[in-house]
Amino acid sequence: MALRVLGIDPGLTRCGIGVIDVAPNREATLVYYGVIRSSSDAEVESRLLSISEGIDAALDQYVPQAVAVERVFAQHNLRTVMGTAQASGIALAAAAKRGLRVGHHTPSEVKAAITGYGSADKKQVATMVTRILRLAAPPTPADAADALALALCHAWRIGSSVTPTGMAAETPAQRAWLDAERVSRRGRPPRA
Repeated sequence: MALRVLGIDPGLTRCGIGVIDVAPNREATLVYYGVIRSSSDAEVESRLLSISEGIDAALDQYVPQAVAVERVFAQHNLRTVMGTAQASGIALAAAAKRGLRVGHHTPSEVKAAITGYGSADKKQVATMVTRILRLAAPPTPADAADALALALCHAWRIGSSVTPTGMAAETPAQRAWLDAERVSRRGRPPRA
């Protein structure tokens, strides 16, 4: 049985989304990709509402078993990182509302999974996504290609380890990361 994953490349102006099905043999098939847009002229709350509605529509239409979101990292441009973090929060809340676990992956982690090189550029990532999904042309814009790369990375990390409830099981590395986050937040020891 294939695992359906929704990848989300969060952004306030352009939020990339990509949906794939991945078979137990790791063969991936494209289901959908696109970009949710919001006007840079609109108030931030209206922009976030547009992103929220777009993510909700994708979750409702494609019914993924797992969601992958790019981990927000510090950038020099505070305004950009704030918009990315806000869009990421919208994606996390939408997944949680549906009981879906979310995998967080850094850009370098995704690049390494897709191209074998953690410092690959966007063109290299898009080229490999095109090959892996057997597409006629690279997905555009780059936000959509990045979302598909996130979905592929996540599906390959969790493999076919989906629980009977349809939730993706955590890999040992994901469990270790989550345990470390829990300890830092609560000061409690990690689970056994």
